[in-house]
Amino acid sequence: MEWNRKPEWNGVLERNVSLFQYNEFMKEVLARYKYRGDYVLAKALASFMQTAIPKADHFVPIPLSPERLYERGFNQSKALLIEAGLPCHDLLTRTHTEKQSKKTRRERMTGAQVFRLSETNLSGKKILLIDDIYTTGTTLRHAAILLKKAGSREVSSFTIARG
Repeated sequence: MEWNRKPEWNGVLERNVSLFQYNEFMKEVLARYKYRGDYVLAKALASFMQTAIPKADHFVPIPLSPERLYERGFNQSKALLIEAGLPCHDLLTRTHTEKQSKKTRRERMTGAQVFRLSETNLSGKKILLIDDIYTTGTTLRHAAILLKKAGSREVSSFTIARG
């Protein structure tokens, strides 16, 4: 794994669990959900989550910037937690940047930190980050490193699809 070769990132994210492979079908499903605002898909996707999601002290959705949230109308990660009936802990905020999907793999992996943490003492907590897709792992690792610095015992992630 490319991440494990860099000491600053090694062990930041314990593991990722994904429900589906990011194939052509899932690409269309997630585009319809995320970019075309088909919120009903949150209910369908959440029904798969309930038996597969790992246990955690805090379920933390990957946040959108205020600008992106305004454009989209909802946070797709937070909607999954809500529809799955799981508690949602908004511990992170995000600054507005260019969309990850518009960047190259190299640009994604070397990008600057885009998150801020609202709570600074998470001593001993087990955190599960929630996102729609895992591609390079950059977004999740940037969130995880802040949570680890705040004392989290373990940070893992759960995504709908993995590319």
